[in-house]
Amino acid sequence: MRHYDFTPLTRSSIGFDHLFDLFNNSRLHGGEDHYPPYDIVRVGADSYRIALAVAGFAPENLAITAQQNLLTIVGRRPVNGDHQYLHQGISAQPFERSFSLADHVEVVAATYDNGLLLVDLVRRLPEAMKPRRIEIGVGAGKGAKAKAGQSKVA
Repeated sequence: MRHYDFTPLTRSSIGFDHLFDLFNNSRLHGGEDHYPPYDIVRVGADSYRIALAVAGFAPENLAITAQQNLLTIVGRRPVNGDHQYLHQGISAQPFERSFSLADHVEVVAATYDNGLLLVDLVRRLPEAMKPRRIEIGVGAGKGAKAKAGQSKVA
């Protein structure tokens, strides 16, 4: 029997655990670049934060696009030809990073702080989809007549 490591699939999914839905996503079948590094953190019951390490990129070099069930972050740095690097350890390569989002997960804010792009997400379920308690009423059937008869005898 083969052992499959699904960790790469779950790293880019936020707000749901439908692993088999990811198999149908053709974007995950190709090779995935690991730049820039990122963290996904659950900060509340229905709140998440993506922290993307984008050292060397200014906020105006970054673009965030939210579509239904997909969040895309793109970084492009302008080329400065006025100097020559002796060593370039801070990567300046352009990138595009996509994250699959569950239904009803929305981007609420994005901030840039000390080389980290922080994207805050929240899951907002419509009231019709939230669980609700159904009260059980007593009908006018046999059970109601029996109770009425018992109360008269007592």
